[in-house]
Amino acid sequence: MADAVIDVVGVEELPTIVELYNQIFRPTRTLESFNRRYLGRYNVLQLVARIGDKPIGFFLGFELKPDTYYAWFYGVLPEGRRSGVGSQLMEAAQSWAAQHGYEVIRLECHNQHRPMLHLAIALGYDIVGIRWDADRGANLVLFEKGLTPAN
Repeated sequence: MADAVIDVVGVEELPTIVELYNQIFRPTRTLESFNRRYLGRYNVLQLVARIGDKPIGFFLGFELKPDTYYAWFYGVLPEGRRSGVGSQLMEAAQSWAAQHGYEVIRLECHNQHRPMLHLAIALGYDIVGIRWDADRGANLVLFEKGLTPAN
């Protein structure tokens, strides 16, 4: 397992997250596109995973409904994959969501992103449906996991 440190970060770290996103995903996005998506969102969570002082992965989420937290984007740079960083990020997000009173965490994943599909299943998420993503012309697999309240 990787020796990653997972930190909850504020808006000042959004440029770092955008840089990570653009190294992992296509098409690239701007800082402004992330800021627009955050408008009107409640309980935005930004996590950054670091190994040493190098950012290696991130998680972004927000409230979808009063009882449901939504994992919007999450990713790990190629050199950090298959080392447990993705699991650490998702587990940290699940813990945060449970501590903040959410009963369910939901995520969506493109069918072609097999490692993320495997990770979601390994972490106990259930497939609850599919949704057509018109922007990408592909199906998204919808996952949910029940959260137990933190004691």
